[in-house]
Amino acid sequence: MDVYGLLGNPVGHSLSPPMHEAAYDALGLEARYVTFEPDPGDLERAIDGAAALGVAGLNVTIPFKRDALAHVEPDDLARRIGAVNTIDFSGGAPTGHNTDATGAIRALREHDVALEEAAAVVVGAGGAGRAIAFGLADAGAEVAVANRTTARARDLAEEVPGATGHALESVPDLLVDADLLVNATSVGMEADASPVSADALHADLAVMDAVYRPLETRLLRDAEAAGATTVDGAWMLLFQGVAALERWTGRTAPTATMNEALRSRL
Repeated sequence: MDVYGLLGNPVGHSLSPPMHEAAYDALGLEARYVTFEPDPGDLERAIDGAAALGVAGLNVTIPFKRDALAHVEPDDLARRIGAVNTIDFSGGAPTGHNTDATGAIRALREHDVALEEAAAVVVGAGGAGRAIAFGLADAGAEVAVANRTTARARDLAEEVPGATGHALESVPDLLVDADLLVNATSVGMEADASPVSADALHADLAVMDAVYRPLETRLLRDAEAAGATTVDGAWMLLFQGVAALERWTGRTAPTATMNEALRSRL
């Protein structure tokens, strides 16, 4: 039996186990997905221990995504983003990957959002914002990053090819000619709030919110009212898991089954 899992602290809230195990059942794989919650200072020992025990693959979440980079052989995308959320043990030495970026792009393409030469505005320059900004740039979009701390937006923009960095107050002006808006902050998770004023949204936009609890955030309600295409955060969560599973197993993921398992718990 193959064992896969999630490395984080805390991990009790994770929706990854039911999503992945539904996929294993659909594919007829003898596999299980479990959670590991090491102390923050024990990350290296946890990865080494997983390798020694024959764990086939790990997802990585808060607070370990950045630190994991030092304990694996990262691919180019994970190295540029500066974070690992998927570890593969199949090739001997553990390799590190970032399927958050892949998940965001696949979520947008699932909703027929054109990315080549699209003008994209990413709100937030933290971990999710970094992954999404790099993913969009690699897909051919022109990326503008806006953040409450302007210096962080500009620092990220210097790393992302062709990107520009802006103050959060610049978002309404940036959206006038934009094709895509992505909220990569936690605004809308704890309160019924949006990082963008409703009157800045328009029907020519696609709007994705990385927040998936709740599924229907204030931003997405406002975007729908403006006639925009909307993509909720569960799609990004789904497709990062799809990308991880396909890397680990070499099989085509049963996306519909994983999506049903995920959404039944939201």
